[in-house]
This record gives sequence, C-alpha cells and structure tokens, in this order.
Amino acid sequence: MSRSWTRSTSALVGTATALAVLTACGGGDSESGDAGKGTADKPVTITFWAWQKGSKDVVDAFNASHKNIRVKFEEIPSGNAGGYAKISNAVKAGNAPDLVTVEYPMLPEFVSQGSFQDISKYVTDDVKKQFLPQSIQQTTLGGKNWAIPFDAAPQAYFYRKDFFEKNRIQVPKTWDEFKAAAQKARAADPKARIGTFFPDDPTTFEAMAWQAGAQWFRADGDTWKLNTADAATNKVADYWQGLIDDKLVQNAVSFSPEWTASLKDGSTVGYLGASWGAGVLKGTLPDQSGKWAVAPVPTWDGKPASGMLGGSTWAVTKGSTKTEAALAFAQWMSTTPDGIDARIKSGTSSAFPADIALRPTAKKTFDTSFYSGQDIYRLFDAAGSSINANWGWGPSMGTTNTTLKDQLGKVAGGSVKITDAIGAAHDATVTELKKRGLKVEG
Repeated sequence: MSRSWTRSTSALVGTATALAVLTACGGGDSESGDAGKGTADKPVTITFWAWQKGSKDVVDAFNASHKNIRVKFEEIPSGNAGGYAKISNAVKAGNAPDLVTVEYPMLPEFVSQGSFQDISKYVTDDVKKQFLPQSIQQTTLGGKNWAIPFDAAPQAYFYRKDFFEKNRIQVPKTWDEFKAAAQKARAADPKARIGTFFPDDPTTFEAMAWQAGAQWFRADGDTWKLNTADAATNKVADYWQGLIDDKLVQNAVSFSPEWTASLKDGSTVGYLGASWGAGVLKGTLPDQSGKWAVAPVPTWDGKPASGMLGGSTWAVTKGSTKTEAALAFAQWMSTTPDGIDARIKSGTSSAFPADIALRPTAKKTFDTSFYSGQDIYRLFDAAGSSINANWGWGPSMGTTNTTLKDQLGKVAGGSVKITDAIGAAHDATVTELKKRGLKVEG
C-alpha cells in the first residue's frame, strides 16, 4: 500500500507552491492562550463537532478513560448536508467548537478562509510516520500542517449477494459488466437497480473520475491549471449519462429516507461507495444481515483501480484557546487502538484508519457477520493499494461542489447533461479563484 501512496505524494508536490499563496492570508496559529492539557483537578473541556459513525461512542470512551480533558460532543449533519455551512458560520460568528471534522477535499477551502489553526509544531516527524504519506500530504498545505488525518476511503462495491445468486448475475469487474448486470437485474425484477446516481453528492462522481485517471486540479508554480473536460472525465460522464437515460440506476439523494427505503424493499440491490459504507449498511439494514457482500469497485479494464470517496481529518478552529487539549483528543481518536476500537465496536463504523498500524485493530473489532464473515478489510487494503496517484484537490472545492451539486440535481429531469454540470462547475471555479487573486489556466 505504501508504494502507491508514496507515488501519489510526488503528484501533489507542485500543489505546495500554489497553496503557499492560498494560505499566506489564511489560517490562525495556536500561540495565544493555549490552556494546555489540563489536570485531573482542573480538567480542560473542549467542544467537538462531527458526523462520523461511532463518534459519540469514541467521546464516551475518551471521557471515561481521561481525567484531564473532557470532551463535549455535538453531532452535526454531514458536510454536504449542511455540516460545512454550520462550521463556517460558527467560525465567522466567533462561537465555533475547538475541534471539527473536515474531509480532505474541503480542507484547502477552510484553510484559505482562515478558519483553522496551523498545527505544524504539534505534527512532529514521529506523528507523521504513523500515517499514510498521502494523508499527511493532503493535510499539508503551503508547507504547514492543518489537520490530523483520521481515515482513508478507497472505493468498494456493496451488493445483495442473495439477489445476484438467485438471478445468476455475475458480480461486475468492469464498467461494461456493470451495465450488463444492471440490465439483467432489471429484467429479473423491473424494480431492481444495482446502483444509484446521487444527484446531491458530487464527491461520488469525482471518485469515479479520479479512478478513471482524471486530474482536475494541478498546480504549476503559482498557477492553478484546471482540466475537467479531459478524456477520462468525459468517459465517466457519458457512461453515467447512459445509465441514467436508460433508467438502469436509481436516482435518489444519498442516505435519504427514499434511498434507505429502496434498500429495505429490495429495489436497490447494490451500492457504489467506499470503505466506510460497510458500517453504514450494517447499521441501516440490520434485518438484511448475511445478504450483503463487498467486491472491488468495477474498473474500465478489469485491472484494480480506485479513487477515494471522502476520508476525514480533525482540525482545530482558529478561535480555540485549547489547541493542545483538542489535538491530544484528535490523536487519541486517530492513533490509538482504544480510539479505533471504541469507534468500530459501536457496530456502525467500518473506518479504514490512515494510521497503518491500526488496520489489524479495525479488522479485529469490526463484526463481519453482516457480510457472512467476509474479510472486508483485506479487500479495503487491496483497494487502497490501487488508488490512482495523480489526483489532487483544488483550493475552492466549496464553490466547485456546490455548483456541481446544483447542476447534477437537474440531470435526472433531463434539463442538464452531466458534461454540462461539470462545465458549469469548472466555470464557477475559475471565477472564484480569479476573485481570490489566484492565477488560473484552463
């Protein structure tokens, strides 16, 4: 796994120069008023916002085992469902929590807005060695460290094993086979669909483009080069447009009551997700234990390849005066067996730790009976090894993804094509970067 991730760091090195410009005017530091880690007699209380499965269980375990730091937890909506807006508004209002969750794609956006603290002095070489090089690279912007990595999120395909076996449908290894399987599933049951187009979640489409070899953002010196109309992206867009036009996939908001109901009634029998999806399905569909299995995500040529769908970090907000305590908790969540064990044994999380040494803990703790005892962490390891090394996130993913989300919502109705949605996101991104005074080509 490490060889693939190491290669990917070289693809992102050029980003540092452009991000140096980005971060020069943003991001607080942790030098003023740090309350330290507290003592048993005078514990420090920190506030923590997150949406990841198992977060409350982790907080409860930490509070039960630590006397010098107390964590006050608030569950917020996922980022795309309003979590990021809540964090941003709280920072602007001066009442943000001490520690928040942020996915890798959105970290540059928050850093550019000056929302997070530079935590470089806490992220020592010994700390960095614990994590995948890629996760450190994606949390290092402008030569500074801005967050503690938590997990990686290689793609995976979850499917109803009983439905596939009953109808003699081969688990697809290629995207051509996926389309054929979708046709066969619909023929067997007119309501059945083996996947979903999520109009509200641009990151799922981006993971597909990433897997196919696209590279939307590239930094060249102090210039951002955008290319969202390359052959790989167009191939993915045309493919999914065809599935939608032929009504071979569901069209539902991700994790909505509508989507969940389709899983429960058997009209959705497959899910193109990521490693964390194993816990989501298990927690959502307890009555379907033993019916689901996990496979590598289909690829274009049948050879292993993956993008990354999500993946989270912990960041300290600029207004916090409790940086040391917040980071002590963050590192406990990300780098200790107790932290990983507390999250995963809740039964709802299948986190794939960015701390490589904790993979055995995760594998041991996650109850795979829902998947008939399948060794899903072995599959996730292989998927992680195949992550395409040439993808990097841009500095205004909020604008990019908001526009893409708005436009993708119109695709199912036929008023917008996926390629048009990508084009609109591209134009909005260029406008935003120029407004920020950054050099842009493409």
